[in-house]
Amino acid sequence: ELDGVLAAVQAAGRRRRQEAAHAPPGLRLQDRAQEARRRPPRRLLPRAPHLRLPRQALRHLLPRLRHVRPAPEHPAGVVVRPGDDGCHPSRRHHIHRPRERQRRGSRRFPGGGAGGGRLSRARRTGAAEGGAGGDGAALAKMSCDENGVDEGFPYARPSVCELSGDIRISPKQKTMYLVNPSGAGGFDENGEKRLRPYARKDDFLLPAVVEVTVKSVPSAAAAPQCTKKHRVPAVVFSVAGYTDNFFHDNTDALIPLFLTASHLKGEVQLLITNYKPWWVQKYTPVLRKLSNYDPINFDADAGVHCFAAGFLGLYRDRDLIISPHPTRNPRNYTMVDYNRFIRSAYALRRDRPSALGEVPGMRPQMLIISRGGTRKLLNLEEVAAAATELGFNVTVAEAGADVPAFAALVNAADVLLAVHGAGLTNQIFLPTQAVVVQIVPWGNMDWMATNFYGQPAREMQLRYVEYYVDEEETSLKDKYPREHLVFSDPKALHKQGWQALAETIMKQDVKVNLTRFRPFLLQAIDKLQE
Repeated sequence: ELDGVLAAVQAAGRRRRQEAAHAPPGLRLQDRAQEARRRPPRRLLPRAPHLRLPRQALRHLLPRLRHVRPAPEHPAGVVVRPGDDGCHPSRRHHIHRPRERQRRGSRRFPGGGAGGGRLSRARRTGAAEGGAGGDGAALAKMSCDENGVDEGFPYARPSVCELSGDIRISPKQKTMYLVNPSGAGGFDENGEKRLRPYARKDDFLLPAVVEVTVKSVPSAAAAPQCTKKHRVPAVVFSVAGYTDNFFHDNTDALIPLFLTASHLKGEVQLLITNYKPWWVQKYTPVLRKLSNYDPINFDADAGVHCFAAGFLGLYRDRDLIISPHPTRNPRNYTMVDYNRFIRSAYALRRDRPSALGEVPGMRPQMLIISRGGTRKLLNLEEVAAAATELGFNVTVAEAGADVPAFAALVNAADVLLAVHGAGLTNQIFLPTQAVVVQIVPWGNMDWMATNFYGQPAREMQLRYVEYYVDEEETSLKDKYPREHLVFSDPKALHKQGWQALAETIMKQDVKVNLTRFRPFLLQAIDKLQE
């Protein structure tokens, strides 16, 4: 039937050309058009029942008709029968197809590179050219950022490796296999690279972090067979260490995850070592914002997961600070971006504090974070009363395990007040341009106060006020004589390391002098009016 249709189309074309060739020489184009309109219409296709094609066949036929080779011209008087076009019978109905453009593979992973840098030539599909679990020789690549030095910041950053090619992850063997026929890359003499994927390089903590091995293998046959192929990149990281402290949950896990994977827009698979079900449950809104897929328990999964690209470890910057960097942060994310991300994860709609005087009689909202352990504000009720007297609506609350509820409470505040400690990390939920008031305990705490909370507040475009406690406002005066290092040379305690600090300066409570403290509350009001 197709042969008959094609022959009829070709014959109709030849008739039109013959008629045009024998037209009277004086007949102009417009006259020819008028003459053609006067002729009875001709049917392109005969109505023979055997040529009535189903719709499905026509859908395949019509695109091919555009590429039918034109029939050769014949001298006048030569009768051309349908199907007799001068071609060899074997080629009579050959249909020319335009050369199909070479496919470049499916969409590339968004972005890439270090810190979310380029996942070069990595594909989402598991194609034979080396996609997830493919049998072909993919362009295997592993690059590791091992430059953890940062002048002025004492905590070295951990190593992070980025892989692309045919990657097969076996959690049971704690191994990421990279099909790498060339054997090139930063591997040791055994073709391995070992890494503990926790985002804080702390010699005290790292032994407890699960060690993951990247193993270079010469062919797909030398790697375990895939039980599941993923069309998105992988991120393998640990939640060991200091997690369960809200400050470290952000600095050692959530912010590094944001820095490493947020550019993938949810199209990423998280694999978590040192898996803590309660931690995953606690931060489910953030993990769902980062990934469209349930995280994989790296400690219990028995399958072999195959990817075309991935990260082992997380990129990080300073604590609660994100700065531009060519490898760790090529997209120039800032803490303002992280604030927006975290507020979106918890559906916090408030992005600006209240403007004083905007609504008659409206009072600015102050949230005072109380502490149940060390560094308590002993005269909290008097401070709350003084703030109320100055015009604040004051709420006192202690941060707990219900992160969404407390995040909403913080986001509703215009001013956040707290003694130095992890509670001040909740400033990440404040609306931009809100005010943070930090009460800094005694003991040369200025570096920690500034770098952990003061400078981060400024990086988040928050207004910042700090109040330094003096010798008479600390509970240390009741525990140590004035000639003790706590008072005579607190810097010496800092030089002895964290353990010495934790046993002395960090175990104090404070009772602020209201006469000294009241002007700082007024500063908070002034900053709301800026």
